[in-house]
Order: sequence, then C-alpha cells, then structure tokens
Amino acid sequence: MAIVSNIHAPTPPFAGRRWPSRTYPGQLAQTGQVRADLAADLYRLAGLPDETSENLVLCASEMFANACDHSRSGQDTEGRVVRTLHMPTAHTLQVAIVDDGQRTDTAEFQAPHTPQHTIEEWEQAERGRGLLLIGRLADRWGTRSVVDFPFCQGLGTVTWAEFTLPERTTTGEANR
Repeated sequence: MAIVSNIHAPTPPFAGRRWPSRTYPGQLAQTGQVRADLAADLYRLAGLPDETSENLVLCASEMFANACDHSRSGQDTEGRVVRTLHMPTAHTLQVAIVDDGQRTDTAEFQAPHTPQHTIEEWEQAERGRGLLLIGRLADRWGTRSVVDFPFCQGLGTVTWAEFTLPERTTTGEANR
C-alpha cells in the first residue's frame, strides 16, 4: 500500500496563519540566511506572485540589516534578531524584524525612521535608503516598541512590513 503525501502541495492563505519565528545572530553576514529561510517559508504559499515574494524578502533583509547596524543586536557579541511571518488577514502577509533594543554607545533611543535629505545630500549619501525602499515596495510598514510601556522604551523595536495578496478565484488562480 502506497502512502500519498501532499507535504509539498501549496497551502492556501488563511487569516491567522503563522510561521515559526526564526532567530539569527545579529551579524550582517547572516543576511543571506535570513533571505533563504524566508524564501523557503514563502515557497508553499499558494497564489503568491513571484514579485511579492521577492519584494517581501528584500524588505526583510533591509530590516534585518538595520537591526544589525542600529541596535544592540549588532553591537553585542550575543545579539540576536528575530524574524516573524504571519497573515493578519487572508489577503495580508506581514513580515517583522525584532531587535535587541537600544545601543549602549548612543545617548538617545531613536526608532527606525526615514532620513530627510536634500537632493544634493542624497546624491552624496552612500547608505540610508533601506527604509525608503521598504516604503516603496510594501503596502504598509512601521515600527513599534516590543513592550508598550514608557519605562521599557529602548528594550527592542519591531519593524514590520505588510503586503497585500491578490484576490483568489474559485479555481485557485490569482486575479490579473
């Protein structure tokens, strides 16, 4: 008797779906692993357009790099970054990066924000475009504290990006 398995069959999207969180060392060298793991997690999501998957992976890698560069995650040798992936609704996919919090070598905590530069300053800038990229590719994005109490500010920041999935027809194909 043969056992038939659908382990590799695409899974339709549904509200509330969550993938297991993944934790990484807060090192920029881990960016490739973050991208590969997220692509693997998205692989079996039925109806996910390639462009949405690619945009989601690119945004997650930018958020990961920011966590490594601008938080204690990348400062401490034991720093960690957590990646989450879930579907708040059947048509929304959200990826989030959670960092270890405020760096100890800076005087003041500042949540991730899009830098404001003149055109001339942007022409000279060698970096700082990651959040602009996320703002362009994601349908919505933002940040929040890991714990929402004033005395806990700086303990960690969640940076998230949401992507709207295409409506599905009864045949399972995405609308064009």
